[in-house]
Amino acid sequence: QVQLVESGGGLVQAGGSLRLSCAASGITFSDYSMNWYRQAPGKQREFVAGVSGGGMYANSVKDRFTISRDSAKNIVYLHMNSLTPDDTAVYYCNARNAYRTHWGQGTQVTVSS
Repeated sequence: QVQLVESGGGLVQAGGSLRLSCAASGITFSDYSMNWYRQAPGKQREFVAGVSGGGMYANSVKDRFTISRDSAKNIVYLHMNSLTPDDTAVYYCNARNAYRTHWGQGTQVTVSS
């Protein structure tokens, strides 16, 4: 059974930082690109960052967010700095390859002004 379990969300003031974690089980971690998406209230889910070899970022988070993966622990992280209220959303972990896509349940990030 595939599980992607996110953690690390919460309430933070503007300008603050958070680190999200996604622990993966039931997949061969190295076979998947690992990604973070987010969905704000009333908006579509959007890509935030992804890592297979190098990292890829949405323009809105470039230079503020860093994605990394620990292949020994099967965990992918999203380090978020200089947070703004526009970053408020549910953040979802995603594992994807040519054959399968898996999603976590999401973790809420709320940035207060």
